[in-house]
Amino acid sequence: MHQTSPFSLTGKTILITGASSGIGRACAVACAKQGARVLALGRDRERLQETLDLCGSDQVHGALSLDLGDGEAIGEVLIFLKEHAPIHGFVHAAGVSPTIPFKVMKPKQWEEAFQLNVFSAVQIMQLLTKVGIKSADGMSMVLISSVMSEVGEKGKSLYAMTKSALIGLVKSLALEYADKQIRFNAISPSVVNSPLSEKSLYRNNEAALQQVLDQHPLGLGEGSDVAHAAVYLLSNASRWVTGTNMVVDGGYLAR
Repeated sequence: MHQTSPFSLTGKTILITGASSGIGRACAVACAKQGARVLALGRDRERLQETLDLCGSDQVHGALSLDLGDGEAIGEVLIFLKEHAPIHGFVHAAGVSPTIPFKVMKPKQWEEAFQLNVFSAVQIMQLLTKVGIKSADGMSMVLISSVMSEVGEKGKSLYAMTKSALIGLVKSLALEYADKQIRFNAISPSVVNSPLSEKSLYRNNEAALQQVLDQHPLGLGEGSDVAHAAVYLLSNASRWVTGTNMVVDGGYLAR
């Protein structure tokens, strides 16, 4: 008798934000390879379609183009979810990584960062827990945080605040929804090669880039390294895992 792998996502529908590039795209592709139907959210319609093309045609995947930085856009997400329910898993990979000295930080900047990195995830998870949208078999929520939730860096206070908020969020929600079989976990990557990290200031300075490389004993990561961790947390293999922060950082925090 054939035994299904506990890491399989066959029969599951997974919603992924930030799916048009980077870690979000990698998560979408990895989930599809494990048999999931992927619902991709992102701002760029053309790049979302590229993501769906990479996911293959084994499933009828879906995509919704919108700006999660706009808090009013959540209404579109609700309609989209109702069309594709039930939902079995969620990955929040959308985000920005601002580098701003604390003394010049403006309210508009922290409002924008928190809306995209944190509040949009909160809004979507509130929708996902509604009757008629969530799967009757339970659900797994995965929020992409960062090693900056545990260590500091000059100019990254705003980014660190948003990513630390996600860790606190999953711990409390894990307890609040355990009796409903809804699990909440975070993943904290360090630097991975992605369009977002390519825009970092150190990429234009050879000495600064080497310093970053030296901080990662296993080298810089790829989006797939984070995506494989997400697949684990979305799958039945992690059915007894909730309220955790999985560090995937190439040894960055071990120093």
